[in-house]
Amino acid sequence: MADDVEQCRAALQECPAGHPDRSMSLHNLANRLHDRFQKQGVLFDLEEAIELNRASLALRLPGHPDRSMSLHTLADSLDDRFQKQGVLSDLEEAIELNRASLALRPSDHPDRSVSLNNLANNLLDRFERHGVLSDQEEAIELFRAALAHRPPGHSLRSLSLNNLAVSLHDRFRERGILSDLTEAIELHRAALAIRPPGHPDRSISLANLSNSIRVRFEEQGVPSDLDESIELTRAALALSPPGHSTRFASLNNLAIGLRARFEQQGVLSDLNESIELHRVALALNPPDHPLRSVSLNNLANSLRNRLLQQGVLSDLDEAIELNRVALMLRPPDHSLRSASLDFLAITLEERFQQQGILSDLEEAISLYRTALALPFDADSRSGGVLSDLDEAIELHRAALVLRPPGHSHRPNSLNNLADGLVNRFRQRSVLSDLNETIELNRAALALRAPGHSLRSSSLNYLANSLRYRFEQQGVLSDLYEAIELYRAALVLCPPGHSRRSSYLNDLANSPSNQLSQVSHTVSREDIRAAKSWAASAEQLEHGSVTLLFCRPRPAISMWSGRPLHFLAMDAFSCGVRHGALTTAVELVEQGRAVFWTQLARFRTPLDDLSASGDTGEGLAEEFKQVGFRLRKVLDALDASPEDQSPQIRQLTMQWNDVISRIRMLPDFSRCLLPPLFSDLQKAAEDGPVIIVNASQYSCDALIILSDQDPIHIALGIARTEVSELSSTFRSLTDHAGSSDHQTELLDIVGVLRELWNNIVEPIVQALRQFIPRGSRIWWCPTAEFTLLPLHAAGPYEPHSRNLSYLYISSYTPTLATLIRAREQVFRDASTQNFVAIGQANPDGGKPLDCVAAEVDIVAQRVAPFLSFTSLTDSEATVQGASDVLRCKQWLHLACHGMPNRKQPFDSSFAMHDGPLMIRDIIRTHLQNPEFAFLSACHTAVGHESSLDEAIHLAAAMQFSRFRSVIGSMWSVDDSVAGEIFSLFYDNLVDDSGRLDCKCAAGALHKTVKMLRKKIPFEQQIAFVHIGV
Repeated sequence: MADDVEQCRAALQECPAGHPDRSMSLHNLANRLHDRFQKQGVLFDLEEAIELNRASLALRLPGHPDRSMSLHTLADSLDDRFQKQGVLSDLEEAIELNRASLALRPSDHPDRSVSLNNLANNLLDRFERHGVLSDQEEAIELFRAALAHRPPGHSLRSLSLNNLAVSLHDRFRERGILSDLTEAIELHRAALAIRPPGHPDRSISLANLSNSIRVRFEEQGVPSDLDESIELTRAALALSPPGHSTRFASLNNLAIGLRARFEQQGVLSDLNESIELHRVALALNPPDHPLRSVSLNNLANSLRNRLLQQGVLSDLDEAIELNRVALMLRPPDHSLRSASLDFLAITLEERFQQQGILSDLEEAISLYRTALALPFDADSRSGGVLSDLDEAIELHRAALVLRPPGHSHRPNSLNNLADGLVNRFRQRSVLSDLNETIELNRAALALRAPGHSLRSSSLNYLANSLRYRFEQQGVLSDLYEAIELYRAALVLCPPGHSRRSSYLNDLANSPSNQLSQVSHTVSREDIRAAKSWAASAEQLEHGSVTLLFCRPRPAISMWSGRPLHFLAMDAFSCGVRHGALTTAVELVEQGRAVFWTQLARFRTPLDDLSASGDTGEGLAEEFKQVGFRLRKVLDALDASPEDQSPQIRQLTMQWNDVISRIRMLPDFSRCLLPPLFSDLQKAAEDGPVIIVNASQYSCDALIILSDQDPIHIALGIARTEVSELSSTFRSLTDHAGSSDHQTELLDIVGVLRELWNNIVEPIVQALRQFIPRGSRIWWCPTAEFTLLPLHAAGPYEPHSRNLSYLYISSYTPTLATLIRAREQVFRDASTQNFVAIGQANPDGGKPLDCVAAEVDIVAQRVAPFLSFTSLTDSEATVQGASDVLRCKQWLHLACHGMPNRKQPFDSSFAMHDGPLMIRDIIRTHLQNPEFAFLSACHTAVGHESSLDEAIHLAAAMQFSRFRSVIGSMWSVDDSVAGEIFSLFYDNLVDDSGRLDCKCAAGALHKTVKMLRKKIPFEQQIAFVHIGV
C-alpha cells in the first residue's frame, strides 16, 4: 500500500501544472490515499485525498469526459469524513457533488447505478440528522432506480436489493405503513438467495432479514416470525467470528431478539442470554466507538426487563448508570439524544416507583421535558392551571395525534392516554374519564389481533377498566366481560410466562370475589388455581407472589377435607426470601393447624363482648348459638365432608355475618381476625420460639424474640433432604423399645448429627447472642421437620456440647397455641385435681404389665400435693375417661397409644371397652386443664399426610386447653417409662411443695439427664414437652 502511494506521488511529480495527465495523476494519488485511510484509519490520508480530489476536479472542467468520476470520488471522500467527524457541511457538499455526477451519467452510463446508490445513501444520512421526509422519499426512489439498472446476474444486484430493503424498513419504522415492511422482507429474502454460503456479505443479509422479520413480529405478534428471526441472527453470528466487522451487529441483534421472545413467552433463560450478549457487544465498542451509546442503552433496557421480572434492584442501578453514560456520549445535536433522555428518565422513574426517592422523579420529569423541548413551568408544577396529571394527559393526546390510524405505535399511545385517564378517574371519580378509558382500551385491543405479542396486555388493560366501572356503577355485564377478558389474557400467558403472575393477581383481585361471597363456595378448582398462581409466580421469582399468600383464606376452605397442602410453608418461604419476615410469621401461622385454629375460634370466650352493652350481649349470644350449631355439625366427623358441606356453608355464612357485625363495635375491629406479628410475638415472652420451615423453595429458620424483629437463618438443606432424613429416622425408630429388636445406635446418632450440622447448630450460634446457657427455647417446626427430634440434635463427639446441654427444649404447633396456654392461668391451686388413668388390658390389645405399678408410683409422688384420683382396668372406659377429664386439671395417662395414619382423627388411647379417640377428646369440654403426661407410644407425632395440621394425641390434649403436655415421638419400653415418670414427678415438685405445669419442661430435661447412663439412648430422647 505504501509503495502504491509513493509510486503515485512520483508519477504526480512527473506531471507538473499544465501537463495533460496531471488531473489523472492527482486522481490516482487521491484514490490510493483514500484506500489507505479505509484500511488504516489515518485521518491525514483522507484530508490529503480530499484536497487532491478538489485539485483534480478543478482541472476537469464541465465537458471533460472524466468530470463525473472526479465529482464522484470527491463526494465519496467527503462522505467518509462526514462519517468520521459528523460535520454536516461535508454531507451537504457530498450530496451536491453526487447530484452533479448523476446528471453527467445518463441512463445508459455504466456507472449510473453507482451514482444513484451513493446519492441515496447521502440523502438518508441527512434524513437521519434532520428528519426531512422528502430526503427519505427521494432516497427510496433512487434505490429503486439503481436496482432497475442491476438486473439478475449483475454483480451488485444483491447490494441494491439490500439497500432498497433497508430504506423501506426504515420508512416503515417512521410511518408504520405495513406494505413497506412486507416489501422489505421480500427484498431481503431475494438478496439472501443470491448470497449463498461462502459469500462475503451473507451474514449481512441474514442479519437484515432477521431484523425486518422481528419488526413484523412486533407489529403482528406471530410467534413463528420471532423464532425465524432468532435463528437467522444465530446463523449471522456464526459467520461473524471475533474480529469480524459485523460481529457487534450480530451480537446486538440476537440479544434484542431474545429479549423480545422473553417478553412474549417469559422464558428467563432468553433474557439472561440477551444480557450476556449485550455485555459482549459492549466490550467490542471502546469509549470512542460511534455505536457505544447504542450498546449501553440496549444493555440497560435488558437489565430493566430483568428488574421487572425478578425485582433485583442492583439491575436497576446498573441500568441507570449505563443510560447516564450513553447520554454523555450523545451531545445536544446527536440524532439519538432524545432517545437517551427518555431511556434515562424511564429508569429513574422506575427507581422512584421502587424506592420512593423524590429526586429521581424530579430528574425524570426534567429529562422528559428536555427530550420534548418543553419549558419548565414552575407555576404549573406548583399547582397552576394544569396539574401534573392533567398535563400528562394532554401530552398523551398530542402523541396520539402524531400516530394516526395505521401507525405501528398507535396502540401504545391509546394505552398511555387510557392509563392517564384512569389515574385521573381514581383521583376525581369523573365517570367520563373512565368511559373514555374503556373506549381507548377497546381501540388498542382491536389493533392487536390474535397472535400479537401484546394482545394479552390489551386484554388485561380493558378488563381492569371494565372492573373499575363495575365497582363504580355495579353493572354486572361489565364484571362478566372483565372476567372473560382476564381469562383470555391468561390463556395467552401459559405457566412460566413473565406476565402470568400479574394477570392471575388481577383476576384474583377482581370483584368476581363478590360473586363468590354470594355463593360462599370454595371449589377444588379454586384451590388448584391458587396453587397454580403461587407456582407460576415462584417459578418467575416474581415479588407479586406475596399478594396471593396475603389474601385471606376463606373460613370454609379447611372443611373441604383437603387443606392447601404445603401452601403455608411456601408462603413462609416467600416472605423470608422477599425480606418480609414478620409477614412470613403471620402467613405460616394462618396456614398451619387450621383445624385446631378454627376450633379455637368457635370456642372464643365472649365475656368482654357481653359486658360491652346490650348490643354486644345480643351479638355474643347469637355468636354462641351459631357456633354451637356449627360445632355440632363439625363434631359429626363420621360422615364425609362432602355430605356435610351444604349445611356447613349455610352456618358459616351466618357465623361470618355475626362476626362482621361484632367487628363494627368499638374495640372489636379485629375480633377473630388472624393475629398480627405484634400479637404473635408474645409467644416469646418466656424465651425464643424458633420456626423451622421446609418449603419446595427454601428451608429457613426464624428466631422469634419478644422485643425485636425475627432473626433469619438460612438452612443449608433442601426440603427433599429433610424428607429423606425424616423417612430414615422413622424407619430407625419404628421398632424402638421392643425386646427383640434394638435400633442401631450409630445410625440414630448419624441422623442427629445431620440435624445439628445443617439445621440446629446455625440456630444455636444465633441464640448465643440473646440468651444464656440453660434457658428455655421453643421449637415450632413445619412440614417434615415435625417428624424429627430437633431437641436431641448434637455433634455427639468428645469434648463437644449437644443441644440438650445448652438449652431446655419444648415444642409448640403454633405461636397462638403457646400464647393461649400462657393466658389460661388457673388461679385457685387448692381446687386442682389430679387423675391417673391406667389401662393394662385394653379391648383387643396387648396387655401392659407395668401399668398398675405406674399408677401406684404416680399416686405416691403426687397425692401429698394434689387431690388424687385413679381410674384403672374396668373403670378406665371411654365414658369413664371422658367424665374425669371434664373435671380434673392434671392427668397422667398410661395405656396404648394408637396412631391412625389414614384417619388422624381416629388416633386414640386404648381403653377397656374401646378407643378414646381424638374426636372424643375434642367433644369433651374441660375445666381449666393444666398438665397431661401421656405415657403411651406415638402420642406426639402426626402423619406425613397431615404434617402441618398437628393432628395427633398430644396436640388434641393441648388444643383441648391443657397448658403443658408430655408425649412420645415413638414407642417406649414399659420399664423405661416407669423410671422416667417416677423421677419426673420428683423433679416437678418445687421447693415449696407445689406442682407447677410451667416447670414440666425443666423437670423432663433434668430427668433425662439423670437417667442418661441407665436407659437406652433412643428411649432418652423419645419424650418431648409441648406447651408452657
